[in-house]
Amino acid sequence: MRPRLLTTGVALAALLLAGACKPSNLSEGEARVVATLSLAALPLLPADPSNRVADDPAAAALGEALFFDHDLSADGSVSCASCHQPTRRFQDGIARAIGIGEADRRTMPLEGVAWSPWQFWDGRADSLWAQALGPWENPVEHGGNRVALVRQVANAYRDEYEAVFGPLPDLTGLPEDTSPLGSESERAAWAGLTDDERGRVDRVYSNMGKAVAAFERTIAPVMTRFDRFAEAVAAGRRPEGEAALSDLELEGLKLFMGEASCVNCHNGPRFTDDHFHNTGVPAVPGLPPDRGRADAVAKVLADPFNCLGAFSDTTPEQCGEIRFMVRDGEALERAFKTPSLRGVAGRAPYMHAGQIATLEEVVDHYASAPEAPSGRTAIEGFVLTDRGRMALIAFLNTLEPMDGKASHVGQAPQEN
Repeated sequence: MRPRLLTTGVALAALLLAGACKPSNLSEGEARVVATLSLAALPLLPADPSNRVADDPAAAALGEALFFDHDLSADGSVSCASCHQPTRRFQDGIARAIGIGEADRRTMPLEGVAWSPWQFWDGRADSLWAQALGPWENPVEHGGNRVALVRQVANAYRDEYEAVFGPLPDLTGLPEDTSPLGSESERAAWAGLTDDERGRVDRVYSNMGKAVAAFERTIAPVMTRFDRFAEAVAAGRRPEGEAALSDLELEGLKLFMGEASCVNCHNGPRFTDDHFHNTGVPAVPGLPPDRGRADAVAKVLADPFNCLGAFSDTTPEQCGEIRFMVRDGEALERAFKTPSLRGVAGRAPYMHAGQIATLEEVVDHYASAPEAPSGRTAIEGFVLTDRGRMALIAFLNTLEPMDGKASHVGQAPQEN
């Protein structure tokens, strides 16, 4: 878990815990890093200027209904919640997502996803609402087509939609099965629409994504045993009772911050740097080559629903992520997004396509640092003993929810 990347964790820690007392079993430097990992250090929910209804409760209520609606799939068998299951921390616990068909990648958990500037494993969407639109038309996920999806909203949610977004446009006369991303006949029907007709459909479609995003912004990280420990450390108290870590858990935490260097990428209160790294994860036999971020850059730039597009609610000046993103270079080859480690012990299997079955094997992978299938791995190995493996896993288990619940949904504090 030792990436060849500069970490900001220690620098951030100095700002949070300068001068604080420390428990006797942590150094001052370790205590500072622990404070930066605490849920108490989570910043306010960042604004999304590209979505004017991002924090509208009525939009979130509509988005929640759309999230659980099976009728927004071609055969009525799939909803967003089919893969993002609330009882499983909004993921599904299988190697690769299964909707109408099987996807090439696994389902990412949604807890705390609104704090991330990029969505999907490769970051091909630059907002939550743009991300929500992709699965509805994906042939192996929902398998829908754009006009049919928009009509479903008009038929089933007209009042709720119009209360948030205003009057629905006239959809009379539009072909039943029409999409720019569907079958040959659906694409031909889409090409036959006028610019005005396509714009009307896309406006409703983008608003569907914005409503789902408003709901997903309410899915916040939850308290863990580690957070109780970190709160005590940040306050200069010796952790006791439910806040105390066992000797093995503490040893794993020290290894996480030290020799294993896991914190270089899994940093901050969500245990992720929200960046993309090639960590030498093996390819899946039988699946097409997956270049990760290297192929996603062109996709996000071409997405009509990105922050710079006609359906964004902001100005280009506020779209800093996409305007200034790294667009090329070897580091993008087979680079995938750093997942949060909160709840990781209950999320097997692991990696972007479920290539690694257990946490033990994940730890061994980072310790051995194998060469990447393509590009260059960003990790270096470290010496791992049997006890070290046990200690790291013991620590990771402290990131499970204290109350045993899979997730908490509630309005998260927001930036002004």
